[in-house]
Amino acid sequence: MPVPVHSIDLNADVGEGFGVWPPLADADLFPLISSASIACGFHAGDPTLMRETAMLASRRGVVVGAHPGYPDLPGFGRRELGASAAEIRDYVTYQVGAMMACALAAGTRVRYVKPHGALYNRAVRDPAIAKAIADGVRAADSGLALLGLAGSALLDAAAETGLRPIAEAFLDRGYRKDGSLVPRDQPGALIDDAAIAAARAVRLVTEREVETTDGSIIEVAAESLCVHGDDARAVIVLRAVRKSLASAGIAVAPFLR
Repeated sequence: MPVPVHSIDLNADVGEGFGVWPPLADADLFPLISSASIACGFHAGDPTLMRETAMLASRRGVVVGAHPGYPDLPGFGRRELGASAAEIRDYVTYQVGAMMACALAAGTRVRYVKPHGALYNRAVRDPAIAKAIADGVRAADSGLALLGLAGSALLDAAAETGLRPIAEAFLDRGYRKDGSLVPRDQPGALIDDAAIAAARAVRLVTEREVETTDGSIIEVAAESLCVHGDDARAVIVLRAVRKSLASAGIAVAPFLR
């Protein structure tokens, strides 16, 4: 049976430029989202962009999150580097600490952490890596929430480490029957049809389910819905999502008040 839900968080990965290469459309994204996962300099971002993006979030009343990834600017953090658990723990603490300082300089603060790319995907299935990420977050600030794929090892590790786990679902990515995301190099990985993404958003909130690429229906209970900010169609998708949610009587509000 559908569970009555009157609001849902919309998050996007932002600040994913570097130096003279600005992000695609962050200024247009902020009026449409309630939480912003800001790149911390390893896969994208730099100190100035981190501070400026946090300031933009603050002005819009958007909750700030840190978005740490592998140290892989050329690969945008989407290549599996095979780093050890100890290395990953320190990568996360370093990046979250840097983002906390930049947020403070912008007059706001980091409230949650969401890993990026290959690091995120590795933590979905690998409990040791999930624990390393949670330990890295806790070392930076034990009061932070940890955002991860619904049903993943990362959320289990967050709870075990004493962090608040926040389950998210994706509006612009294909799902497999086991609840994991379709790898980006496989058919059905990306959803760029705004109408499909908008309908999925309403279904996730009202029915707690999503259709997989093979037509199966799986249960997905999420507190936050994500659209990737580095996609050229992100603004179009988010506008359609906001319109459909409003028509269904669902408000957009951050998961952290």
